[in-house]
Amino acid sequence: MCDQQKINGNHPVNRGAAVQLPADLARLLTELVSRLGSLVSEEPLVALKARADLRYVIAQVCEDAAYELAAADVPIAQVATALGTSEAAARNYLRSYLHP
Repeated sequence: MCDQQKINGNHPVNRGAAVQLPADLARLLTELVSRLGSLVSEEPLVALKARADLRYVIAQVCEDAAYELAAADVPIAQVATALGTSEAAARNYLRSYLHP
C-alpha cells in the first residue's frame, strides 16, 4: 500500500537524502491514493480513467521538470540524491522524459 514514506518519494538506495514533498502536497497525494483505492472496487472504470488522466498530467510536469534540470545543468548525482535513487536510475528517469 502507498504510505507517507512512499509518497514522499523514498525509493531504495538513499531514502534519507531524498527531497521531501511539501506537507500539503504529500497530504493531497495520500488523499488521492485513498480515494482511488476505494474507486477500484466501486467504480473500476472511473479508477482506470483517473489513472490515465494522472499519467498524462505527470508526464507533462515531469517533462517540464526534466528540461528545467537539463537547462540548469544540474549534476546527475544531485538528481539521484534528490530522488533517493542511483545515478543510473536517475539518468534513465530523466531520459524517459527528455526523449519520450
